[in-house]
Amino acid sequence: MRIWTYLRPFSHHGVDYTVEVFFTFTKTFSRLFRGNELLDEQSVHHVDEIQTLVHNLANDEVEDARVEVDYVSWWSAGIAVIQGEDTVYESHPGKNVRFAEGMMQGSAPSPANDGSSDPASPGLDIGQMIESNQSKWQRNKYSIYADLALGALFYLVGKFTEDLALAAIVGAGAGLALVVLQRFVKVDLLGGFAVFGTIMLVISAAFSLALQDDYWVQMKGTVLGLLTSGVFMIDGVLRQGAYFGARMERYMPLPLHHNRIAVGMSGLGVVMALANYYVAENFSEDFWLTWTTFLDTPLSIGLFYAIIFWARKKPTDPA
Repeated sequence: MRIWTYLRPFSHHGVDYTVEVFFTFTKTFSRLFRGNELLDEQSVHHVDEIQTLVHNLANDEVEDARVEVDYVSWWSAGIAVIQGEDTVYESHPGKNVRFAEGMMQGSAPSPANDGSSDPASPGLDIGQMIESNQSKWQRNKYSIYADLALGALFYLVGKFTEDLALAAIVGAGAGLALVVLQRFVKVDLLGGFAVFGTIMLVISAAFSLALQDDYWVQMKGTVLGLLTSGVFMIDGVLRQGAYFGARMERYMPLPLHHNRIAVGMSGLGVVMALANYYVAENFSEDFWLTWTTFLDTPLSIGLFYAIIFWARKKPTDPA
């Protein structure tokens, strides 16, 4: 299923072409069309590698011509048409079509140096980065699956029983069962976000049992968001991110300032806590259930990417 599509039309030697770039949940695809004729199609898996896709334009009349396709920013894909050593067209003039590769190396190389980076500049080797990302995914995927399963269980029980307290209790029980199961399996079920999800569900169940009120199940996101925000802020300001900031960097594909990632996550906690409070106070329980399971995720992901952009280390930053 397509998530997003970009169309990048251009003309070369009097011929009209279009590059179609689209994303699915697992891959990025790039297709080169001449008119309505498909000339070339390439794809790359999200977890396999980071690379610029290249379509060959060479023919009997044009030699050594190609189209490079990749991100030009955190949120947009672009193209560059290159003939020989000269760039003859850019969909985003002045933007580097190898932005993603540059970010993975700790710098975004300019188009003038053809995407290569100074060997002496600080950064990470692309091959090493790819291998590291694959290793992180293999290590953390089961705990991520566990967290998604806990969220789905909470949503389904709450949706079909219309009892948020019961949903929280069932979710908390499932989370505690994972803790027991972890003792008998070799894969890591609790190393990613599953522990945090279980803690949230246990607190929600405790609120519900103590106060016998679904409202406090809804408020668990606000309460925990503010508590988490305070913890991250203390770590970021007083300890320069030495604890939580450093640990979060382990899951990231690029080096980060520990204090910035901690302070940024504190701000994210406040925003999501206030958003949860607003939805719980102004909308129905059914809508809140949909919000907390599905709708708040895109918002938090968008803010998280902004935090990573702000917290990333640049080659000019002091060590």
